[in-house]
Amino acid sequence: MTDHPLHYQSIEFLANGLADGSLTAVALAEAVIGRTVAVEPVLRAFISRNDEELLAEAVESDRRRRAGKPRSRWDGIPIGIKDLISVRGQPLTNGSRMMENYISPYDATVIARMRTAGMIPWGRLNLDEFAMGSSTEYSAFQKTANPWNLARVPGGSSGGPAAAVAAGQVPAALGTDTGGSIRQPAAFCGITGLKPTHGRVSRYGVTAFASSLDQVGPIARSVEDVAILCSIIAGHDGHDSTSSRRPVPDLLAATQRCRSWTIGIPAEFFADGLNQEVGDAVRTAITFFEKKGCSIQPISLPNAPLGTAVYFLTATAEAFSNLARFDGIRYGHRSKNAEDAVDIYGRSRAEGFGDEVKRRIILGAFVLSSGFQDAYYSRAQRVRTLICRDYAAAFAEVDLILTPTSPTTAFPFGARNDDPLAMYLSDAYTVSINLAGLPAISIPCGLDSQCLPIGLQLIGKPYGEEELLAAANFFQKQHNFHLLRPCSVEEAS
Repeated sequence: MTDHPLHYQSIEFLANGLADGSLTAVALAEAVIGRTVAVEPVLRAFISRNDEELLAEAVESDRRRRAGKPRSRWDGIPIGIKDLISVRGQPLTNGSRMMENYISPYDATVIARMRTAGMIPWGRLNLDEFAMGSSTEYSAFQKTANPWNLARVPGGSSGGPAAAVAAGQVPAALGTDTGGSIRQPAAFCGITGLKPTHGRVSRYGVTAFASSLDQVGPIARSVEDVAILCSIIAGHDGHDSTSSRRPVPDLLAATQRCRSWTIGIPAEFFADGLNQEVGDAVRTAITFFEKKGCSIQPISLPNAPLGTAVYFLTATAEAFSNLARFDGIRYGHRSKNAEDAVDIYGRSRAEGFGDEVKRRIILGAFVLSSGFQDAYYSRAQRVRTLICRDYAAAFAEVDLILTPTSPTTAFPFGARNDDPLAMYLSDAYTVSINLAGLPAISIPCGLDSQCLPIGLQLIGKPYGEEELLAAANFFQKQHNFHLLRPCSVEEAS
């Protein structure tokens, strides 16, 4: 990777340069700022940036190293942050006019752990409003472009973090994944995205969309980089009652392991609706694992095709509850046209929320309403249990499950805005993993005929991040798809 510009280097490479003195944190900060200044006019990945703060913290990092007191090997490395993760003193817009002027008074746990390691949170990266979307077209502020083709979406809702990593604006970023919002944009942008097991990483300080599904995770160019970042942010947190007490293993060391895995291939993920080029690339990856001694075993996840319906009934119900706090009274946007307290509530939400958020709140209210809860929400939870059982039965026979990440590559702007169902089906291969609370990773496995990245998804057992990362890194070490630079943004810059 030494022939890549500084902004395309791995976290490990940057850490080695900082350790041996061939690189300073200030030089690294200047490099990522310079790269961002060059490509941001066409990419629009950042809602806001704190360049002066980044440079000031880089100065402090260099001072610690000169004094022989770095906080960790990763001290001084900037990390991009999706704009629904709280960073003390920085905006927390959630991609919404509702929170446009809100400044976070504290750090989320994942940010506090990054700071303990000396990593520097930098910038507020664009997202679909309140993480509700699959294309980052539902941001209230701007549309982020895909670095591989500026006329296409980067995926969502973590489209800003994925685009910024793919374009070399940041070495890595933190995103959130409720139904595929890390993995799908990672696939569309040709990079690596990890959704940890639900509970592996604290959600304290992260705006809640659907609490039983949401999970913070890392986005980076390589498996090794997401392993580094996940090791730093994972672990029990007393502020989060869903946080697991399981010890966090050395995930970077786990990436170097290799064995003959038994890999399950679910027929339901290779049926109608899968783009042929995507299917061919994923089948080529399956052949690679088979030739390397892995056992490839057909499996069935019969209830997985119901995942999209179950996901939207579950997620909208939880969103209806979680977003009730944005009422125009406690914080966030308050209407100037309201006449009384009740009017403040209605007008503030009408003015502050975008159409997609309103659609999901209304659907959530409907599925939880008297007379419909048993018919919709309760039934969805019973099917969710069946989906969990399907995965448990499969993992009694296999070590990992391999699927495409998304049925298609990145689609053009506006192509699905008038058809919410088509937009929702962008996550058809990812939502069931969130319903089951499992870890999963997306890695690039090829390019289609339009030079758009194709994503391969590996799914692991609960708290099976070690095996997941080992198998993903095994594939990545013998392919260079994650090292390819996006042609469209390179030409524009």
